[in-house]
Amino acid sequence: MLITVALIPEEAINLALDSDVVIMGSTKTDEYITERLKQDKLTFRYYARIFYRGIFSIFDLKNLKIVYNKHFKYSKNKNLYLLCSSGYGPKDFNKFGMYVNKCFKWGYFPETKFYDEKELLEKKQNEKVKIIWVGRFIKWKHPEDMVRLAQELKKNGYKFEIEMLGNGPLFDKIKSQIKKYNLEKEIKLIGAVDSDNVRDYMEKSNIFICTSDQTERWGVVVNESMNSGCAVIVYKKVGAVPFLINNNDNGYYYTNFKDLYNKTVELIENKEKREKFSINAYRTISNIWTAKNATKNLELLINSIISNQENPVKEGPGSNAYPV
Repeated sequence: MLITVALIPEEAINLALDSDVVIMGSTKTDEYITERLKQDKLTFRYYARIFYRGIFSIFDLKNLKIVYNKHFKYSKNKNLYLLCSSGYGPKDFNKFGMYVNKCFKWGYFPETKFYDEKELLEKKQNEKVKIIWVGRFIKWKHPEDMVRLAQELKKNGYKFEIEMLGNGPLFDKIKSQIKKYNLEKEIKLIGAVDSDNVRDYMEKSNIFICTSDQTERWGVVVNESMNSGCAVIVYKKVGAVPFLINNNDNGYYYTNFKDLYNKTVELIENKEKREKFSINAYRTISNIWTAKNATKNLELLINSIISNQENPVKEGPGSNAYPV
């Protein structure tokens, strides 16, 4: 079997037509596979979702045109399948009859690091529970929620430390809020950190919190923090959540601020649960959600489609994805 990655524009159309399997991402060069789709050759779309801004996205005429040309035109009756880079993709597409029973879990696969589990937990023996937040300081990542969380935790007497990594247009505003509410001892603004050093911070942290809203199509920092053995708390509508988080087993998802606060308090108070989440999160990534495992599963999936057999992949990347 030949799986080809087309890099040179002059060759792309021929490669897209002649290859046994083509995976097409979110690109404007759809003309490369138009003839392939007409000939009903095995093709995968690699896509997140179409309503990440909510159901009102349907009224975006530009978005509707993209959806029709990329997905609706061929997804029902052609040999076209979806590798979902958001757990909410199947719901978006299936709602309008696209990729029904043709969606498979996928996502993003940053570098996987392997640790001795005991040594990883030893790195997290902090005097105060250490909470980490990583991201750009922009509106839809809601860094202000961390300030509000710190206010409530401090008011109720909890001992903790929050490190916020990243930069962006809201950085100065968050800095001002921290000063205004006298949270300089509770929140440390680290600033921009290169990717290797981010993992160092994660390895020493007890809890990772992701406050992004549904605009976060996946959230690679969720993979990275789980791989680093953090007990994760992630907003429910972040794209990675349905695929990576088994609620109350390898982490928590939350639905509103009160829920975020309560689950943070629970993990601060309950070291046993916190460490259980840490190890289960690490195992989820290191055993299942690796690039190596994804490659193996993709080959199994492709062979099952070609031979018209049941998909043998039962969990993780390449397994069947359904609306949630």
